Amino acid sequence: MAQSHNYASVSPLSAGIRGRCPRCGTGKLFRGFLTPAERCNACDLDYSFADAGDGPAVFIILIVGFIVVGLALWVEITFQPAYWIHAALWLPLGIALPLAMLRPAKGILLCQQYARDAGEGRLSDDV
Repeated sequence: MAQSHNYASVSPLSAGIRGRCPRCGTGKLFRGFLTPAERCNACDLDYSFADAGDGPAVFIILIVGFIVVGLALWVEITFQPAYWIHAALWLPLGIALPLAMLRPAKGILLCQQYARDAGEGRLSDDV
């Protein structure tokens, strides 16, 4: 007897953050750090629709830039440390934050594409 699946209950946010299939929520979305898999290993969903482009990177650049620059300005105004202390604080943070945030951001965008049935931009259905 075939098992019934309730695919509608998968949250795009939860599945994206965990790097899981947007349809079943259990299969892997990525085959590498940022490379989407070809298909879901659980429900066999074809991931050929998945194209986040540069969207996640742009969001992450803006978010991390706001955080790092804001903190660096606050530390400079409050403590006025030497430049090497700034480098020791902000270079690792400026590398670690984007690396930690990029995969979940890409997963969320890919899962949102699936949930919203997003496609390439078009002006009308005739094109």
